[in-house]
Amino acid sequence: MTYKHILFSLEDGVARISLNDPKTMNGVTEEMGREMVDALDRAAKDARAVVITGEGKGFCSGANLTAAQDMLTDPMRDVGGQLDRAFNPVILAIKTMEQPVITAIRGPAAGFGAGLAAAGDIVMMSDNAYFFCAFCHVGLVPDGGATYLLSQAVGRVRATQMMLLGEKVDARTALDWGLATRVVPDEELDEAAMKLARQLAAGPRSLGLIKRMAWDALDCGMEAALQAERVNQRAAGRTEDFLEGVNSFIEKRKPAFKGC
Repeated sequence: MTYKHILFSLEDGVARISLNDPKTMNGVTEEMGREMVDALDRAAKDARAVVITGEGKGFCSGANLTAAQDMLTDPMRDVGGQLDRAFNPVILAIKTMEQPVITAIRGPAAGFGAGLAAAGDIVMMSDNAYFFCAFCHVGLVPDGGATYLLSQAVGRVRATQMMLLGEKVDARTALDWGLATRVVPDEELDEAAMKLARQLAAGPRSLGLIKRMAWDALDCGMEAALQAERVNQRAAGRTEDFLEGVNSFIEKRKPAFKGC
């Protein structure tokens, strides 16, 4: 697929996917969503870590409502249809892919962008970034998995406040609430995200298992989590990276993991 609305690069085992419509603060259209799914599929095959970010001054301003104006005259309009066609597959691809995903956010992570940002395994924000669940301001409900992801990250009450009032949550507050994992100066965001992604890309095969277990743990009880740890520990223990990790520990050197 030739990309018109995103940028894709692959270097040092890191796939960088950047929303590329700065004039709309990277408002998402169905076509952009399909391109993102394709890029995530490529990353799942060829990369060992992923960075998702946005060009210009914003991460993602949500769905591009201007591009969807044609549906306003249809009394049977189905605004939710585009979620099935292009938006939800993006979030599900991030969740199910083996590779750790860093979302690197500057400016607004608004609307769908809030869910997209929160879907990262590591959420890095610049000091001028903010979450903005703006759906109530246009008479819609949250999407992009925001109801689930935000509630899991900050608790039901705070998440509901974010969604009912549509107030901005700045980077420092997001960090305090557990919605972000790191906050860096704006000018350092890109390099900081890539540096961390390279670190993950150089990690062992077990990182993919850790990611899967963390996601699964959100929806299961203690007994199921213990069983998942048992099953995945067996799988991790049979990798070449485990042997390399033990040998490097014994030999007092830095491990050279191959992701297998």
